[in-house]
Amino acid sequence: MTQQTAQPGAWTGRQNKRSGDTWIKVREVLGRAVAYLLLTVGGLVLLVPFLWTFSTSLKASGAALSWPPQFIPRPVVFRNYVDLFVLAPFGHWLLNSMLVTALSVLGAILSATMVGFAFSRLRFPGRDAMFMLCVSTMMLPFIVTMIPSFILFRILGWIDTFAPLVVGSWLGPAFYIFLSRQFMRGLPMDYDEAARMDGATSWRIWASVILPNSGAVIATIGILSFRASWNNFMGPLIYLNTTEKFTLAVGLRTFRSYTSTNWALLMAGSVVMIMPVLILFFSLQRYFLRGMQFSGVTGR
Repeated sequence: MTQQTAQPGAWTGRQNKRSGDTWIKVREVLGRAVAYLLLTVGGLVLLVPFLWTFSTSLKASGAALSWPPQFIPRPVVFRNYVDLFVLAPFGHWLLNSMLVTALSVLGAILSATMVGFAFSRLRFPGRDAMFMLCVSTMMLPFIVTMIPSFILFRILGWIDTFAPLVVGSWLGPAFYIFLSRQFMRGLPMDYDEAARMDGATSWRIWASVILPNSGAVIATIGILSFRASWNNFMGPLIYLNTTEKFTLAVGLRTFRSYTSTNWALLMAGSVVMIMPVLILFFSLQRYFLRGMQFSGVTGR
């Protein structure tokens, strides 16, 4: 009798447990659906400016500010992208931006990984104090160093050259050094010890051991440096005077004047300028997220 009377209670407990598990799964599905819905809506909202820019780049010169606004251009004018290179030295600006960005990315990767390697893998007096001093420079805004930097570059005769736009990347940007140091600290020290037993120097360890295992942080530095240099406006505006030496960020400003603005050409140039950044980010997105995660920036 005791066993028979206990069975309904056990069955009821199992039923309640299944009901509870089902409710938990339903809540998880609903929560995930709401999260995806909010992310989709937010993504569409963020895409509106880019879609409007692309739409305006295909409109006629007088239809950009028409009322009511036309999201789909009628007619579609692809010649705006051709006129970029005909009516302005857009090709020179594009090549200048590519040159400055390539040199800046290369310098940032080499200098940041070198200094990050020293701070993370080598032991020398004052290492931690020097690292804290290096990181503290991130608190200095650009506006504080703008005038002293201009005076220095003028004394060196670098005004109206690309040198002021590139040399800073070759001196080890503090944030990139921080990323390199944090990432390399997570690599086993056994790599260094094994290489030193084979007679490798610190330079050889950095080039042949550490860099091949630091692809994630290299991609992260490359993306951040590319975006910063490609979109840099204040630097070229301050140091470049010749129109043919302008980069895209400053060159596009010439499509605007006090009396009129060619919105179609301005938006077409903006689309051309945006596309390399989008392509680079989405191509290396996995490495970028991994580099940020293992560098400790995400808090993990």
